[in-house]
Amino acid sequence: AVPGRQAAFREGLEQAVRYAKALGCPRIHLMAGRVPQGADRIAVKAEMEAVFLENLRHAAGVLAQEDLVGLLEPINTRITDPQYFLDTPQQAAAILQKDIFHWQIMDGNLTGNIREFLPIVGHVQVAQVPGRGEPSSPGELNFPYLFQLLEDEGYKGFVG
Repeated sequence: AVPGRQAAFREGLEQAVRYAKALGCPRIHLMAGRVPQGADRIAVKAEMEAVFLENLRHAAGVLAQEDLVGLLEPINTRITDPQYFLDTPQQAAAILQKDIFHWQIMDGNLTGNIREFLPIVGHVQVAQVPGRGEPSSPGELNFPYLFQLLEDEGYKGFVG
């Protein structure tokens, strides 16, 4: 999503495709990039979104030819990376993979969000909140409930 870095994105994608094919990995995580240091997130949002969409269109064509799937992850900007561009599920609801750890921190309402957005999820990542611990560690999330919800809603993908 970083203006002027489209060529670097394409080079990185080519390298990721080579690695994925060599390892037999069917999915590639497509990073959105970081808001440049010193830039006002709101002021650069439209331009960064346009670059991100340009990069995703390119990636979609490349990945389709290689029979690979691209995954997106909104990363919370409160704890993990204050500069990351794609920071809420709502920002990228139509095109990204949901991440339960970041989703809980940024929005909560996991049951409603899972039910609404599960049809566009390509992969589910989990970590306990706060602290990004293992699902069995103490925290805010009730993983037995969430895993049952995913099953009840028909999710057949991987959970990492």
